[in-house]
Amino acid sequence: MPQPIQHILALAPNWLGDAAMATPALRALHRRYPDARLSVAGRKAVCDLLDGLPWIHTCHELPTRPGLREQWKRARMLAPADLCVVFPHSFRAAVLARMTGASKRLGQSRNGRAWLLTDTVPPPRENGRVRPIYMGHEYLQLLAPLGCKDDDAGLELHADEALRREVRQQLAGSGPLVAIAPGAAFGPSKCWPAERYAAVMDQLTRDHGARCVLCTGPGETNTRDAVIDATQVPVLELEGPSSIARLKAVLAEADLLIGNDSGPRHVAIAFGTPVVCIMGSTSPRYSEGPWEKGRVLRVEVDCGPCQKPVCTTDHRCMTRIAPETVVATALAYLPR
Repeated sequence: MPQPIQHILALAPNWLGDAAMATPALRALHRRYPDARLSVAGRKAVCDLLDGLPWIHTCHELPTRPGLREQWKRARMLAPADLCVVFPHSFRAAVLARMTGASKRLGQSRNGRAWLLTDTVPPPRENGRVRPIYMGHEYLQLLAPLGCKDDDAGLELHADEALRREVRQQLAGSGPLVAIAPGAAFGPSKCWPAERYAAVMDQLTRDHGARCVLCTGPGETNTRDAVIDATQVPVLELEGPSSIARLKAVLAEADLLIGNDSGPRHVAIAFGTPVVCIMGSTSPRYSEGPWEKGRVLRVEVDCGPCQKPVCTTDHRCMTRIAPETVVATALAYLPR
């Protein structure tokens, strides 16, 4: 008889947005094995993002790109598990799964790592090449051999109620609350120019009475400063250090998010908050799912989508989107 599944270890995606898109798959794992303990291992930001979800029992923080000795140490801390699901595509993630000694290790057969896994699913292909599909669906397809089924409830995250009250108190006032997220961890090619975000904030605040709160994280100080320097209206920011927990609270309370194709977009989707997503260098096929409210703004260009973190031309995919277009789109999703 097959060994019963009592402990599941899920190696989470590395990027914040991908981790949010993995939540339907993680929930499907819990629904398929309701009596099993579900542990998730990932980077600190990902653990902070998934914190509070009732069907995840434990989150283990993993260092970024650890050496072999550190990886072995972490693997021993994660063991034992009956099933290890490898969501990242990297060879390194499959090595970690093998090191845990999990009896069943499931992941995509790519990057020469199939021999490290016991069960594999081929990536979707088109004309012999890997075909981009919505990441939320990719993660669910990975679990299909286990009999996991999607409940169509969409992305799911938890925001601390005390932090939500703090957000409401700090940002109290009349007018719709619009979160502005001008950064992107992937690279500057994903970023609409800071001065254009400033122009959008100016118009929404002056002409439409909106409260625009700037949401930036670690490593985005230059972007934050550039937006603030270019604005002509007071910029709202939460007091205290930025954190994933506070970002979740803001996006749970906001009436709308305006931002790039980055992590905050998918956090907002998880809370049912409409998004005006300004997209340039990346393919929408990876990130456009059925649960998003709002609209994606992008223009077709001859050099895109290039999937490059840094633009090697004139960034025309972004600069051809005008602030007036973003404002007009945003107004369609703001409460009257």
